[in-house]
Amino acid sequence: MKRKVVFMFVNGSITEVRRMEMDLGQGLMIVVGVGNYTMACAEAKKLAGEGVIMIELCGGFGTIGHAKVTEAVEGKCQVGVVRFDNHPGYDNLSGDTKWM
Repeated sequence: MKRKVVFMFVNGSITEVRRMEMDLGQGLMIVVGVGNYTMACAEAKKLAGEGVIMIELCGGFGTIGHAKVTEAVEGKCQVGVVRFDNHPGYDNLSGDTKWM
């Protein structure tokens, strides 16, 4: 079975989950776009059930978003994050300020 890893990003213009998979031979890289933290948690739970070993969150997720996704996967995979405390794409706001 191929090793599955995920990169998840959040963008408010997304109204339904966007997913792209790249077969890298020994593994599968899944890129997922979500519109908010609620979508992120639901999709993360689904991905954990599909056997992904890790989810890396984009810098658009704040510390609260990271905690919510980590809780959603219920220990079934690791959740890491690229960190921008003040995201340059969000007028230097944190993801938590933008998405909550």
